[in-house]
Amino acid sequence: MSDSAQPDPDDFALMARVREGDEVAFRQLVERHQRPLLNYFARMGAFTHNEDLAQDTLLRLWNYRKKYKPTAKFTTFLYTLARHVWLDHIRKQNRFKLFRERYREEMPASTDGGLGRLRNKIDIQAALSQLSPKLRETLILTVQPGLTYDEIAKVLCIPVGTVKSRVFNALATLQERIHDPSA
Repeated sequence: MSDSAQPDPDDFALMARVREGDEVAFRQLVERHQRPLLNYFARMGAFTHNEDLAQDTLLRLWNYRKKYKPTAKFTTFLYTLARHVWLDHIRKQNRFKLFRERYREEMPASTDGGLGRLRNKIDIQAALSQLSPKLRETLILTVQPGLTYDEIAKVLCIPVGTVKSRVFNALATLQERIHDPSA
């Protein structure tokens, strides 16, 4: 067995190197966290934009590398950045919706022939999309990257008790919708 086989450095060690401008360390962080970020944004409802949003998050990570302090888990910092990217995306989407509503008369109406209702019965993403943004985000942070309630509270800047109640309410709502899709 070779002595040159070193274990992969943890996120703290990589961020210390990234802070100094080490692009190789940054590439390692990207490879480690890109897929979970893609999943996070997809679960938040950004199916067609999840790659752009993950890339924006990683770009912010690079830009904010000097501000990172290893007082909490690295993923807490990363998902705080991801949440800010998500909120920026939602603001842009809302501005686009306003624009689209102003010119709705010019767009032809379309129908899916009832396929949407069928999809909603079997699609967990559709069920997640029916949750309020606050419940959806809290539940996704619990499940997807597996953050603890304390870490989620830090990312969302809310009390731990609020995190617990949001997770409980989100699960109760999903369970209700699964058992009664017309709800």
